[in-house]
Amino acid sequence: MLPTGSAWKQADSSREPGASTPVSRTQRLQRLEKNQPKGPETPEERLRRLARRVDSWTESRSDKSIWQSWISIAPKTRITLGLGAIAFSLGGLYLADYLEKQYPARNNRSLSTKALKQPLTLPRLLPIGAAPLARGYASSSEPYDVIVIGGGPGGYVAAIKAAQGGLKTACVEKRGALGGTCLNVGCIPSKSLLNNSHVFHQTQHDLKSRGIDVSEVKLNLPQMLKAKEGSVTALTKGIEGLFKKNKVDYLKGTASFASPTTVDVKLNDGGEQQIEGKNIIIATGSEVTPFPGVEIDEEQIISSTGALSLKEVPEKMVVIGGGVIGLELGSVWSRLGAKVTVVEFQDAIGGPGLDSEVSQQFKKLLEKQGIQFKLGTKVNGIEKQDGKVMVRTEGKDGKEQDYDANVVLVSIGRRPVTKGLNLEAIGVELDKKGRVVVDDEFNTTCKGVKCIGDATFGPMLAHKAEDEGIAVAEMLATGYGHVNYDVIPAVIYTHPEVAWVGKSEQELKDEGVQYKVGKFPFLANSRAKTNVDTDGFVKFLVEKDTDKILGVFIIGPNAGEMIAEAGLAMEYGASAEDVARTCHAHPTLSEAFKEGAMAAYSKPIHF
Repeated sequence: MLPTGSAWKQADSSREPGASTPVSRTQRLQRLEKNQPKGPETPEERLRRLARRVDSWTESRSDKSIWQSWISIAPKTRITLGLGAIAFSLGGLYLADYLEKQYPARNNRSLSTKALKQPLTLPRLLPIGAAPLARGYASSSEPYDVIVIGGGPGGYVAAIKAAQGGLKTACVEKRGALGGTCLNVGCIPSKSLLNNSHVFHQTQHDLKSRGIDVSEVKLNLPQMLKAKEGSVTALTKGIEGLFKKNKVDYLKGTASFASPTTVDVKLNDGGEQQIEGKNIIIATGSEVTPFPGVEIDEEQIISSTGALSLKEVPEKMVVIGGGVIGLELGSVWSRLGAKVTVVEFQDAIGGPGLDSEVSQQFKKLLEKQGIQFKLGTKVNGIEKQDGKVMVRTEGKDGKEQDYDANVVLVSIGRRPVTKGLNLEAIGVELDKKGRVVVDDEFNTTCKGVKCIGDATFGPMLAHKAEDEGIAVAEMLATGYGHVNYDVIPAVIYTHPEVAWVGKSEQELKDEGVQYKVGKFPFLANSRAKTNVDTDGFVKFLVEKDTDKILGVFIIGPNAGEMIAEAGLAMEYGASAEDVARTCHAHPTLSEAFKEGAMAAYSKPIHF
């Protein structure tokens, strides 16, 4: 059993024969020094004596102030120690200056530290002299604890978390801007356009009923796009600031494996650099899945990237794919004035995981906004004709139909980015879809190499990648990390929003799970009424015998914000009754969430 409290003092001391009180190590050293025979000291003896003095001074710091400890040392010894500290400090400064001249661009980070640039006061001399050696600046080839390839939501979060855990960390990003697809050409810019296009549409069509008369409303598309870019720039710069704050080395360039522990970086500004890492995390994300035989020019035939930067509102737009991305971007240009048609091969919109009842209601609401849908329809070809684009389709009944458009948005999914990493050379296995094969702890088939985010299994969601980034960094720093894949939410940021977490009715039926349903409409919610925004409902799916929440689906205002409460409840294994008995502020939209839970375990009050 380990000693505790004052017992530590007893354990850290020894008793001389016949002594009734413990004798400290310092006292023994002092007696030994006192009993030394007089005579000239050899250099070795002098070093030992000085070492004992330093040891004695260090131990006494627990009982005395630093100054008292310092003056207790003989004057000659103080002078010797002071001169030694100065010499050591100057040597460290000289070494740092030499290394900075030899390696001026090491990891895009100066070798100088704030400490080296501060005035040389006596109390700081020893730390300053030791700093360059302690931080490992003596060699540019010293390995990192962690190298992250990719600076998207998963990669940059993993890098910061690893650095916060005390691991020497570097992050390589080829884009030249941190944040990945999500921040630069995905989630963030699309949300800017979704919000501002909604405001524009609401101003055009909804203000009069609210008692607001507006004489004329005009779209300034260049300014709307400028506002989008401003948001993106501010956030990317913010991540760079977080890297500096947490001392993450940021390399702008393209990475490839030279060995399981070595990464070659082709720098964006020219030149190459090789870095070593004890652990390497692949977080390279995903890219747009191309349509077979069709070239994306980002002008008439566009991907999600091009859909964020159209120079004018098209008269007609065809969206190929009725998943999250296609519906969000299609709704943006529909609100701004385009006639939008969505062609989807499946019989429902919203993608896998969305409850069929919610999907049907969602489709009706988007149709009310003017979007047309062609479900159960495949695209046989896309051709440019006379300045327009022709989309040739075929229904399940074999009937063919052509649609002409000014712009065609190809939104049929995304695929992992793994090409160019030289994974085959280090034995990293990929599956048939190009995803990196990993185990439960993100380990690939190559020891020391891990993978997270869109490049491996699971839903391609930024917040899923972020959670994996935190988990893998914690595993490396502490040996433990955790992601609960049963409670990862999904959101479609149209208006109204659609959000869900957990399992749908179809999934529960397939698994043979007995469940109950609780629903509550926003039409009966007081805050939704006052906001004149009552479309949609909250739907709970709970286990029949235990009342445990298995899934929650929300279609309505602020669904993306409200779904977090469902995720929290499910993370802790809450029942519908637990949620229903939790007081929710009035009047709020969240009361609809509470009453949905009440409907599942008993009965709602207001419906």
